[in-house]
Amino acid sequence: MDIASIVGVVSGMGFVLGTILLGSSLMTFVNIPSVLIVMGGTLAAVMIGYPLGDFLSIFKTSMKIFIFKIQAPEEIIANLVETSNKARKGGLLSIEGDIQTTSDPYLAQALQMTVDGVKTADIAAIMQKKMALTKKNLDVGSNILSSMGAYAPAFGMIGTLIGLVQMLASLDDPSSIGPKMAVAMITTFYGAVMANLFFIPMSDKLTGRNEEEIINMNIIFEGIISIREGEHPKLMEDKLNIYLGDTKESKEKK
Repeated sequence: MDIASIVGVVSGMGFVLGTILLGSSLMTFVNIPSVLIVMGGTLAAVMIGYPLGDFLSIFKTSMKIFIFKIQAPEEIIANLVETSNKARKGGLLSIEGDIQTTSDPYLAQALQMTVDGVKTADIAAIMQKKMALTKKNLDVGSNILSSMGAYAPAFGMIGTLIGLVQMLASLDDPSSIGPKMAVAMITTFYGAVMANLFFIPMSDKLTGRNEEEIINMNIIFEGIISIREGEHPKLMEDKLNIYLGDTKESKEKK
């Protein structure tokens, strides 16, 4: 459970609602047509811009913002060093048992190819292609949320224009100008809040999550190639520890 994301959403909504209540009634900012224009228009635009499968996957992918579990890179490096020591002492066949104990399918496939004696170049090519495909799939969620962050304010402005047109069409009734102007501005308010409190920050958080997963895959890739080439475990460990600096920078950004 990501406490920072939960606290951020709750506190952000609290500040906005609190500011509203300090100066007016909450019902002043409730307008169903405005919500429909912003949310409906944003979702429709995303459906136009992305395949249906990608659009539907965003609901599942968004859960990673609040619930995210990933193996620590330090633990992966330690396991790879242990595997490397085992292979150095007993040969590549001695690491066959590690295939059954790992829960990472990417690592399991790489270990299996190593045990089977697949050439280093072929292992590297397969692992790199799988890494690229994984990155592409991971980026879909953050790209959609980023697009929603751009669409929401635009549809908020569209809703405002609709409201202004309706207001101008009824200038013969001065008593209706104020309420209709308020409704017109509320739509822009909805678009700005949805984009800057939800969609854009969530896209940033998913991008960070994806970077962590790709860093782990790179560590596994480098480790497996080192094991296949018979490099000394200490040399491999020194090479892999470089990624720990990237991991710290990624966490600091979040």
